[in-house]
Amino acid sequence: MPELDLTIGEFTSPLIGPGDPPPYEVLNPDGRAAVVLICDHASPAIPAGLNDLGLAADALGRHVAVDIGAADVTRSLSRRLDAPAVLAGYSRLLIDLNRPLGDPESIPEVSDGTSVPGNRDLGEEEAAARGETFFWPYHRTISAVTAQMWQRGPAPAMFSIHSFTPSLDGEDRQWDIGVLWNRDPRLARPLIQSLRRRDALQVGDNEPYSGRQKAHTIDLHAGAQGLANCAVEIRQDHLETRQSADHWAEILGDALEDILTMEAVHRVERF
Repeated sequence: MPELDLTIGEFTSPLIGPGDPPPYEVLNPDGRAAVVLICDHASPAIPAGLNDLGLAADALGRHVAVDIGAADVTRSLSRRLDAPAVLAGYSRLLIDLNRPLGDPESIPEVSDGTSVPGNRDLGEEEAAARGETFFWPYHRTISAVTAQMWQRGPAPAMFSIHSFTPSLDGEDRQWDIGVLWNRDPRLARPLIQSLRRRDALQVGDNEPYSGRQKAHTIDLHAGAQGLANCAVEIRQDHLETRQSADHWAEILGDALEDILTMEAVHRVERF
């Protein structure tokens, strides 16, 4: 069966100009590991024409705009496992790719106390244009990568990589990493067990968020298809350098290499 062409050239739209990055990036589309890596909040980029949504420059380097370090972990883990990966090309503040369209958190006017002027009083046409420009290209690409893998081998698992701020709303969060999952335990439970055996890590089970509430991407592309799936949230102060991101990719890679050999992970099952 022929391989799908997942490359993209210069991507232009009314919102993305010729000098702006594309709305997604695909790494290693021919990778042999039977898992799709995804990173919903990989980038802080804003198209030049949207003037940083009226934000101060330092806001785009904070957790409200990007999952700090998550893209570096995804890149390193893609190499380690020889796995395909799909990374978002733009900031979650434009439109959150891990929320359904129309969700109150999809295009936030305020994020963790930071006002987003460019999202204020957004009309239906403007919101729809963001969906067509940023949301749908990313999600269609995940579907295409998953379909390509499924055609050539066993049913792939899906693994989503995020990071979280060490403190939110005045409360410290002590977990080093959290494993988020909904109803399907096949990836999450052995991953939690593996991580808890290592390095005295504080591992959260559906902490600091629950995969039963904030897991739109893996629910859509994996859960609904009967594919094994889960997400991880790594504390951002553990990901401040490329070396630290590589270290976490090693930790996750060690665990996933064993888990991905389990037959149950590659069966189609709906929970």
